[in-house]
Amino acid sequence: MYVFGYLAYAMVHVYPTIRCHVAVNLGEVNLPAKSGVYLFKNAEERVLYVGKATNLKQRIRSYFAKNPDRAMIPDLVENAIDVECIVTNNPQEALILERQLIREHRPRYNSMLKDDKSFPYIAITKENTPRLLYTRRPPKSSWVWGPFPNAGAAKTVVQLMRRHFGLRDCRELLPQGCLSMHIGLCSGPCIDDSDYEMTVRHARATLDGKAGELIESIAQKMDEASKNMKFEEAAKYRDQVKAIRTVVGQQVISSTVYRDCDAIGIAVERERGAVVVIHANQGIIKGQETWPMIHRGDIGETVNSFISQHYATRIPPKLILTPTPVPAIIVEWLSDRRGNRVEVRTPLRGDLAPLRKMAEQNAAIQLQSQNRKRKGNLEQLAADEGAKLLDLDSLNHIVCFDMAQFLGEERVGASVTLRHGRPAKKEYRTYIVKTNAMDDLKMMREVVERWLKKQNEWPDLLLIDGGQTHLSIIHNLLLEHGISDRLQLASLAKKEETVHRIDRDEIILDKRGRVLVHARDEAHRFVNNFHRKRRGRKKLTDPLTSVEGLGAKKLQMLIRHFGGRQGIKNASVQDLRQTNGIGKALAQRIFDALH
Repeated sequence: MYVFGYLAYAMVHVYPTIRCHVAVNLGEVNLPAKSGVYLFKNAEERVLYVGKATNLKQRIRSYFAKNPDRAMIPDLVENAIDVECIVTNNPQEALILERQLIREHRPRYNSMLKDDKSFPYIAITKENTPRLLYTRRPPKSSWVWGPFPNAGAAKTVVQLMRRHFGLRDCRELLPQGCLSMHIGLCSGPCIDDSDYEMTVRHARATLDGKAGELIESIAQKMDEASKNMKFEEAAKYRDQVKAIRTVVGQQVISSTVYRDCDAIGIAVERERGAVVVIHANQGIIKGQETWPMIHRGDIGETVNSFISQHYATRIPPKLILTPTPVPAIIVEWLSDRRGNRVEVRTPLRGDLAPLRKMAEQNAAIQLQSQNRKRKGNLEQLAADEGAKLLDLDSLNHIVCFDMAQFLGEERVGASVTLRHGRPAKKEYRTYIVKTNAMDDLKMMREVVERWLKKQNEWPDLLLIDGGQTHLSIIHNLLLEHGISDRLQLASLAKKEETVHRIDRDEIILDKRGRVLVHARDEAHRFVNNFHRKRRGRKKLTDPLTSVEGLGAKKLQMLIRHFGGRQGIKNASVQDLRQTNGIGKALAQRIFDALH
């Protein structure tokens, strides 16, 4: 059952509102056919989704169609119990209001930009003798270019600028010069700065994309110097032209069609996404901005949401390239923001298509990078959730034990270590049981005790693969060694994934305990691999495996009857015949194989 109403919303008076409460049946709701904003809310009055519409009546009814156009709609409708509408004077006001409400409420079902990451820039300081910098935090008093698509691109440009223009990057001016000057990477303004100001202007002009005008002006100076027989000066101008052309040639794309243009690229994977904006002007790509985002709904909605947020704080360019067409209302709003016409296009071919595709490719790369970083974050999140579940300060260091044997043979144990939720395989250990202990409890006690004696660092949690009995055995061991207060102890039983602790209630794990399950499963995998290797090696040298008529079943019966292989070896032929299924001939073959 869903209740729909138009509730009063405390807004500026320019946004008129409608207020009424209506019946549950959507067919009886008197929805206004006007522009405005709508908010889906849950039982706790939390805003789940904010949307805008040119026609509120049609838009809200579309959420209850049999075949909704977006995957998130059924879940949204199921969790919402109320819809609040705010009627605006025109669609442009609805667009602005939608953006404000998304920022205020951060609704669960809206696509939202996250904080921008720190990307590299190129900066030239405004000191008396300016410096060229590669930096992620440009000084406030500096000329700045970027952000660049990646660190490698920015570093390459800086190297070219230093090599060809000789701009300094050192913090201090040294009267004797610096190493960079002596190896030809700096023109040495600390010794002679007579031409340094002009060099800085040329470098700035090149980074600004004004290479054509700059080359022409320098070429004129070169011709004048040649006419006046100043060949050394002419040669200097010639080298500067060559340097400018070299730097411009390193740009990603050079095309006269890219004039005051932004290309928007979006890549999504489930609810994760990345948005990239490539800035181009005067035929040169100036840089790139990237935002991680939470994506819900469809690409069209995400593009619209991004544009309304991105250009709310900056003047839009003349041309914007988008992955999908945008509504006329957004184009009108962009034009109002700029003060003249803004063109929004989605080119599939032609001169503009490569730039749009480049933005999409860069967005895909950024999303992959985010996913790689997120993996580690998720593992840490799992450790943090496990710590909360067990009421511990942290679970950044877990050691888990497990045992393996086969009918008393090849009795081994192993321990695995997790650091920040991730396996620390260099700290994995295997153990061969040395005593005659035949059951898992005694074997576990022996192995854990050997581990204890070699520890210089105690984990946040010592985890045992087993139940309450295993927990008690190891707890008594810790008491005997006087270290029960130095580390937390728990056991994890496979049945219902139950965690046991001393003097604490049992916990049946949910998704918050996935780090514990991961540790237990990893210990189980590791010890079983070790056990199989041990059994495989022994099988190659076991004389009983070659005895005709002695299969696995009869061998197990012998082991049980004599208490192990040593007992079989010490048995006579007559003793061997006492085992069920072992006849005279087979007993003799067994005896001969062992002696």
